[in-house]
Amino acid sequence: MSIPFYVPPEQVMHDKAEYARKGISRGKSSVTLEFRDGVLLMAENPSSLSKIGEIYDRIAFAGVGKFSEFDQLRKVGVRYADMKGYAYSRDDVRGKALANAYSQAMGDVFTRELKPLEVEVIVAEVGDPDLAGHENDSIYRIQFDGSISDHERFCVIGGAAEEINGFLGEEYRPDMPLGDALRLGRASLQRAGDGGLGVEPENLEACVLDRSRRGRKFRRLSADTIVELLRA
Repeated sequence: MSIPFYVPPEQVMHDKAEYARKGISRGKSSVTLEFRDGVLLMAENPSSLSKIGEIYDRIAFAGVGKFSEFDQLRKVGVRYADMKGYAYSRDDVRGKALANAYSQAMGDVFTRELKPLEVEVIVAEVGDPDLAGHENDSIYRIQFDGSISDHERFCVIGGAAEEINGFLGEEYRPDMPLGDALRLGRASLQRAGDGGLGVEPENLEACVLDRSRRGRKFRRLSADTIVELLRA
């Protein structure tokens, strides 16, 4: 009778983590910044596939890594938010609850499945002065193993996160207008190892959660608007 091959659990988890990190590092980074009127999400994205999307009235999503996997997570988040908003109230749909749901789902895949998700995601929620306890912006980062963290001012996901975080730590200032935030985000992506010598405006994907808008706060910036804001 043959003896089953044994691999220590910690080695299995280590190998899964290394596999996921390598997959994520091959993708372009994504930056989320708070600015005067809300939250800016942007990424270097020369393709027509969106890395950033709307989840609900005040909530947006950004992902890096394997597109098919984080786009599926985005769709799951939309369904989750729609069901909760329908069952209770639109004001009851919160970024924190969505981030926790993502954390649980991604953690379950990492623990139980042979192949982990090769993704990192951000859930951003713009604050609303009319909602008690939710006046401030919220930014949550969820990693491939389900680890979740909340961030203030800015958050970076992707292979060059450490380098960009260092740059933003020195250059970020609160209460920036949108144009300044967009220029800072572009400069940070250019500093990344995956940003090359420069990030052209037409290769930028940028969306905002604008608290000054009535109803749905999400707005996708067109290429012309990005160029105009960068030149202002």
